[in-house]
Amino acid sequence: MRLSVSSYSLSRWMRENNKKLNQAIDWIANHAEGIEFSGLNLKEGEDPIRKAKAVRKRCDDKGLTIVGYCTGANLFQPDEKSQRNEIEKTKKQVEVAATLGVGNMRHDVMYGFPENWKGPKTLNTVLKRVVPAIRDIADFGQSLGVRTTLENHGFYMQAPDRVEKLIQTVNHPNYGLTIDLGNFLCVNADPVKAVATLAKYAIHAHIKDFHVKPKKQMPSTGWFATPTDIALRGAIIGHGNVDLLSCLKLLKKAGYKSWLSLEFEGMEEPTFGVAQGLIEAKRLIDLTCGARTKK
Repeated sequence: MRLSVSSYSLSRWMRENNKKLNQAIDWIANHAEGIEFSGLNLKEGEDPIRKAKAVRKRCDDKGLTIVGYCTGANLFQPDEKSQRNEIEKTKKQVEVAATLGVGNMRHDVMYGFPENWKGPKTLNTVLKRVVPAIRDIADFGQSLGVRTTLENHGFYMQAPDRVEKLIQTVNHPNYGLTIDLGNFLCVNADPVKAVATLAKYAIHAHIKDFHVKPKKQMPSTGWFATPTDIALRGAIIGHGNVDLLSCLKLLKKAGYKSWLSLEFEGMEEPTFGVAQGLIEAKRLIDLTCGARTKK
């Protein structure tokens, strides 16, 4: 396993300090071997393919491997025209991923039912609409050498049983899972049990940690409520409640040998939080794999 950093981890640092994406790339290049992009911070009207080419060159010049690309998508649309538009928009993002030279792209599936939805609000209703769209995008990704994935996030498609049901129903050789080790807590699922079930589907992985409190004890700042009875706050890797070592050992047991992208969304200053998290993540990888990680 090799360690990378998601650009998402420095999004607050960029926003609060008027930093550009290139500066985030430079910072990550000094601390890790790889980078995963959560969007490309496009300006209005900016060409995404041109930006992807420039970003790829910047990373190449810095000796930084681009290990993944993440984008949003809402494939549960109320009508066929909107559905087709969303599919085509997501395919454009696959082209961005291919331009970056990455072998995998995570796209979202849905964010819940629309407020004006009149039909049944069941998982089967969702699957009937989103599965053909996911297969269409996976086919397109396969033609460009980009594997497409679901991530366990966004509340609706986050519980381990729903994630597995979706992947099994899609049943496409070019589709799998970006497994986020911390995000299962967002639906109060045990991360270790979830990873034990889902590790076999993993194409890419995020290492993330959370502090946990009962929702009734949630402070007014820094925490967010989940749909369950707990509240969460992003944590520096190893400082929270996720048993990350057990999760990593399960990933290894399942044969996972690829990148771990560090995601940090805590209250601490982001570069401090990421740097401290990298120290602990390296230690955990060494305990799991028995080899010293670089940087």
